[in-house]
Amino acid sequence: MRIGIIGTSAIAGHFITGARLAGGIEIAAVYSRRAETGEAFAHAWEIPLVYTRLGDLAQSAAVDAVYIASPNVFHYPQSKQMLESGKHVLCEKPIVTAPEQFEQLHALAEERGLIYMEAIMMRYLPARESLHRAVAELGRVTTARFDFSQLSSRYPALLRGELPNIFNPAMAAGGLMDLGVYCVYPAVDLFGEPEGVRASAGFLSTGADGFGSACLSYSEREVLLSWSKIGQGYTGSEILGDRGSITIRSISMLTGMELHLADGTHRMLCGALDKAAAMCGEAKAFRRFVQAQEQHRASYEQVSALTSRVCRVMERIRREVGISFEMQERL
Repeated sequence: MRIGIIGTSAIAGHFITGARLAGGIEIAAVYSRRAETGEAFAHAWEIPLVYTRLGDLAQSAAVDAVYIASPNVFHYPQSKQMLESGKHVLCEKPIVTAPEQFEQLHALAEERGLIYMEAIMMRYLPARESLHRAVAELGRVTTARFDFSQLSSRYPALLRGELPNIFNPAMAAGGLMDLGVYCVYPAVDLFGEPEGVRASAGFLSTGADGFGSACLSYSEREVLLSWSKIGQGYTGSEILGDRGSITIRSISMLTGMELHLADGTHRMLCGALDKAAAMCGEAKAFRRFVQAQEQHRASYEQVSALTSRVCRVMERIRREVGISFEMQERL
């Protein structure tokens, strides 16, 4: 399968390494608005083709699919253009900024016989299955707390008065969209859509949220989410039941995950994992879905259903917090 890369950020590089680990994937092209940026990225990653016009990539016979790693605000229009041109799409999280956008593009992909999938590491890792099995050992689960607080490398630039994309609401960015989504995913994956959502956030001078929290209410449990791009967290996440608990060091990659039982025993569920290895799982899943669609139809439908539910919960949190993006009004 031949993939074109849209975007030249660090995450695109991690994906390329993960895709090459997955096997059966050729990185055939890269798109960048600036030729010098695209050429430098292509040289660093040994990519044969560079495009500076998105339409040229969309019409390229050298590319079967695209991986979109551009700023969030471009995810919907770029995914739509690629799907309309017959390309399969793997789009970085958050896949879109409104549930209606996902449903529209998912329907478009179905009409064209294409795969449209969100790149979210935890969903495609073997550790996810281990987590589901371990939760079943916890007995009655009443409380879970998922945290992703990571001091942004771009925060000093913000303090200097610059406006990095990740802190720019015009880019549909901010703490919830960048980090909070990693907390919403396991909550919805493990427990489904909540009955109630309460949320709040702290906003930066740019108008983007820098940190926040949400409480997802279920009939038998409360799930607490927290995220921050302006502070570094170290305590990780946990799931509490009356027969045991699970601690998770990294919620995005499900690493440092340990089961602690009430009888005092404990066991490691998943140790360390680097970023490329974590992204290998999503690359493998994308390749399977593209190359053997009928064989993996049920799995793909499960993935799509989870993405749809996460989009709805993200929208509920944004409404509670007061986060809105102009692009949603132009759907």
